Amino acid sequence: MAKPVVAIVGRPNVGKSTLFNRLTGRRKAIVEDVPGVTRDRLYEEAEWQNKKFTVIDTGGIQWDNDPISFQVKKQAELAIEQADVIVFVVDARAGLLADDEEVAAILRKAGKPVIVAVNKVENFADQPVYEFYKLGLGEPVPISAAHGMNTGDLLDKIVQSFPVHPEDDYPADVIKIAVIGRPNVGKSSLVNNFLGEKRVIVSDVPGTTRDAIDSLFSYEGRNYLIIDTAGMRKKGKINDPIERYSVLRSLKAVDRADVVLMLIDATEGVTEQDKKIAGYAHEQGKASVIVVNKWDAVQKNDKTMNQFDENIREQLGFMQYAPTMYISALTGRRVWKLLELIDFVAEQANRRIPTNVLNQLISEIVALNPPPTDKGKALKIFYATQAGVKPPTFVLFVNEPELLHFSYRRHIENQLRQAFGFEGNPLRIVIRRRTGE
Repeated sequence: MAKPVVAIVGRPNVGKSTLFNRLTGRRKAIVEDVPGVTRDRLYEEAEWQNKKFTVIDTGGIQWDNDPISFQVKKQAELAIEQADVIVFVVDARAGLLADDEEVAAILRKAGKPVIVAVNKVENFADQPVYEFYKLGLGEPVPISAAHGMNTGDLLDKIVQSFPVHPEDDYPADVIKIAVIGRPNVGKSSLVNNFLGEKRVIVSDVPGTTRDAIDSLFSYEGRNYLIIDTAGMRKKGKINDPIERYSVLRSLKAVDRADVVLMLIDATEGVTEQDKKIAGYAHEQGKASVIVVNKWDAVQKNDKTMNQFDENIREQLGFMQYAPTMYISALTGRRVWKLLELIDFVAEQANRRIPTNVLNQLISEIVALNPPPTDKGKALKIFYATQAGVKPPTFVLFVNEPELLHFSYRRHIENQLRQAFGFEGNPLRIVIRRRTGE
């Protein structure tokens, strides 16, 4: 099920990014033990009252050489289109300005929940926020994003405003496939190949489908649900900020999917946008296949595919586990072979390893390659168990969790893959201290 989306909007320098970091708890520096995960993003996952949601920071969007009022207006329009709840940030020190009123006029017509967050409040007892009632968007919430003051009340209002989304009512045997990627990489063409009809508009204009479209189909007795996530835009409105917002449709589709098809344009290679989209699928633990489309448009020799594969592995280093498939959605070449790969990675996502077999492997790993010691202390792995599937998740019970270096964790993961497969799936390895030792 797709998580709700919360968009933070407002004019520059009101503290949108500070509030974004406060709500998401994002650290200043993130250390990842696998290469290639792009951290320069406009979204982050947050949780409050056991409810997970995606927070969007519009502060990073730039329109060069355009008036500030136009920037603010476009930010608001883009956020309205994608968000379930909008947090409109204003500045208590500056007071109510004309740009705030311009944004409020747009938001009032949105038909979506809007919460006015009055930031930079220094004295909650005496500093009035009454003037912001004039925006006509309900009771303002005074906060200090920098110090975390009253952000709990703001989060309460946010989660209370979430719409109720019905659960998917598709049969349990249906494999849900999310087709994700940048605009104009051929997502709709691929969907139409599967469906055997032009149910989804195909165009050379980047983005020709406004919302994610669900389509059921069957092949050789198996049932599939395919979700197209391209973004519809009029030709005159195609620009970088709008393209970036098309990512949100992909995020929602990924949340619902069993298998993700990450489409790469063979004529362009892996881009920064591709890394962001693929990184989200990786972090959500989704079974994935990297699909290189438009392969028919590439001049090839006997080394071209291997060279392209090497580049993918370098650029998407965090998805080394994902198999690749080279296709042409335009001609249909290799498209149906994708379904065999989809079935395979979906099966791997649900694979369970018996506890005795798993612990036998862990014992062999430790015996053949003992974990390194730290200041005379040795790591002891007492036992392991598989805690879940989709993604396959393993729990290791040890004496001192801090002794398990990330390189040894990676070694364990590699051995698990070598022994049991799990192709197309990220593995989660959780380290816990065994009590009573």
